[in-house]
Amino acid sequence: MKKKVMVAMSGGVDSSVAAALLQEQGCEVCGVTLKLFSNSDIGIEERTRTCCSLEDVLDARSVAYKLGFDHYVFNFGEHFKESVMSRFVNEYLQGRTPNPCIDCNRFVKFGRLIERALLLGYDYIATGHYARVEYNEATGRYELKKARDASKDQTYVLYALTQHELAHTLFPFGDMLKSEVREYAERRGLVNARKPDSQDICFVVDGNYAGFIEEASGAKSEPGYFVDTKGSILGRHKGLIHYTIGQRRGIGLSFDGPRYVVDKDVERNLVVIGTEEELYKNGLVAADVNWISIPSLDGPMSVTVKTRYSQKEAPATIFPNDDGTVTAKFDQPQRAITPGQAAVFYNGDSVVGGGTILKSINY
Repeated sequence: MKKKVMVAMSGGVDSSVAAALLQEQGCEVCGVTLKLFSNSDIGIEERTRTCCSLEDVLDARSVAYKLGFDHYVFNFGEHFKESVMSRFVNEYLQGRTPNPCIDCNRFVKFGRLIERALLLGYDYIATGHYARVEYNEATGRYELKKARDASKDQTYVLYALTQHELAHTLFPFGDMLKSEVREYAERRGLVNARKPDSQDICFVVDGNYAGFIEEASGAKSEPGYFVDTKGSILGRHKGLIHYTIGQRRGIGLSFDGPRYVVDKDVERNLVVIGTEEELYKNGLVAADVNWISIPSLDGPMSVTVKTRYSQKEAPATIFPNDDGTVTAKFDQPQRAITPGQAAVFYNGDSVVGGGTILKSINY
């Protein structure tokens, strides 16, 4: 019996090739484009080019028509607004720096879409993410593994996938290079073969996070003081939402050498400025942890840890805490560990699990 697969098609080249490959492999395929927001939701004019725009829908539909399978549009706008956009705003207001792509994958693209696909009689969903899913017979668990193309690997933003979700997800080109994907699209004559990859956060179209947060929350970020790591006042800041750990540009103060944002104190509305050395910490605490290759963490475990999407992994030991959080102690201090970002734990090319960084620590 043919596998029935619902392919999440963003209008980009990756998801289009994913659909074409699955069809070649004999699967019964349909395409779905998710409408996540309208331009009015993010305070811009309708004619402005954004993610999940009419152009994206038409590109996805064009590919589906060319390849001969059905294409649908699902409106997940209210769910996206609540689970992704509102969480993004609230996290920033709490002094953290979230990764909304992780929330979108967790609450919309996988959780919500798999629910809809199974309801409609499909066996799997598929996306154009660069990752692999394998079933481990010895452990009885599905594993999330790095893509062959290390430069495109997206396991960091997929760490929150559950066993149920992994069991119903296909990543058709976890073993392909990006160059091979584009070559395939050219060969098949897909309309988006040369379409650029999307960049940045889809609902913050001009990179102005602070402006979006103020518009969405209806409140201006309160100015406060810059201080050094000893508490001495250095000047005035524009509001906590304008700054993140590791930031150098946009501080607006003069120093005798490079200075960075090394911490934010939400209760006292302070932005702490320090040197490069003061950016480094040798541990972190993570909460809301999802385990993939193991059912739970029962004791110390040697892993490598990634604390930002573009960062290289670093060797560490992770420890379970009584409150369900996890402490990671690095072999070497790490730069700009940022609350709100994800800490993802690896064993070789397999994701052990991951969680949201609560705080950085020194031990």
